[in-house]
Amino acid sequence: MTKDVWTAWPSWEALARESRKPVQSRARTVSTRGVRLFLGLLLLWGSIHEHPEAGVLAILGGLLAALVGVLAVRGFFRTTRRRELLGATGALFTLLACGYLSLLLSWSTLAFVMWCGIAVIGLERLPLIWGVPFAVGGLGSYALFVGGNWLATSATCAGLALAGYVLRLDAEARGGAQRLLVQERAASAARTESAALTERARIAREIHDVLAHSLSAQLVHLEAARLQIEQGADRATILERVVAARGMAKEGLAETRQALSALRGEMAPVAEVLRDLVHAEGARFEIHGDPRPLPAEAGQTVRRVAQEALTNVRKHAPGAEVTVRLSYQSGVCELEVRNGPARGARPELAESGAGYGLQGMRERAELLGGALTAGPPGEDEKGFVVRLRVPA
Repeated sequence: MTKDVWTAWPSWEALARESRKPVQSRARTVSTRGVRLFLGLLLLWGSIHEHPEAGVLAILGGLLAALVGVLAVRGFFRTTRRRELLGATGALFTLLACGYLSLLLSWSTLAFVMWCGIAVIGLERLPLIWGVPFAVGGLGSYALFVGGNWLATSATCAGLALAGYVLRLDAEARGGAQRLLVQERAASAARTESAALTERARIAREIHDVLAHSLSAQLVHLEAARLQIEQGADRATILERVVAARGMAKEGLAETRQALSALRGEMAPVAEVLRDLVHAEGARFEIHGDPRPLPAEAGQTVRRVAQEALTNVRKHAPGAEVTVRLSYQSGVCELEVRNGPARGARPELAESGAGYGLQGMRERAELLGGALTAGPPGEDEKGFVVRLRVPA
């Protein structure tokens, strides 16, 4: 809803000190105050010499009026920053009275400056329903006592009123810029926090994928070895379990190093990693399209899915023929792991238990905006197919 421009105050940012002046160096602040002090002293010097025959009491009265006027202006700016209408109008009434006192003491220049200042700051910082009457009062007093050419006086009054309103619009514009700056900083902080949370979630997934599964598989073999020792099994059987647990520990260590490299952005090209992985499993590897670097998270997901699919083949379809196909398409990378029927006996426990679960891989792919499907290749075909598509 649009606010009523007559009864509404300027925005908080327009009235605040921060929007009135940017961050300044100490030297610039001192120089600005020095200029203000010089202009004030120059005004006082001109007012005193305006009537050299004035007595000491007149000079002291004029100085007192000037001091009260300065305090009234300071009070006006402070009360308007707090949107205190009574205090702000009281300060302007005081400034108006100081102008008349200065005029009575023959300090007409000081009086004219006070009255014109009332018009400018009133229009700039008060609701217009109050700013306009004070502007009329200040400029009317100026026009009444300045004398001279009425056309020039009218033009001066109109210019001062326009200057006050323009300053108001300028303060609103700077206040709007200040609001946008604050909002942008808040949005930037939110983006930074979101990125940090996303990175933490990514690290947590890597730790879970690498350590939790590897350690749980080692625990299975070590527990089996413990039971065999209690049952008095022969040394070769027990050694088999220990060797299997040792192999999984080595795999887990290698996986941990690869995960840390991926988190640091030092991950090897996906095609190269898959080629080594497929070669170790004795499977066939095909690449379609032009290989290109993949984002770290997408490349890690492709590698994890390939490893999980090959682990499942080793567990559930030993001896089956396996084909791993990596396709680079426009904006998409697709991985397909296809295996035929098993040709050997299914082992009681897999030698490598570093599986990560297709369900977990499916969730990981969906987080990237991709998809993972797994199931039989067709009604008349035997085997299993895992397909992964991720944006890349």
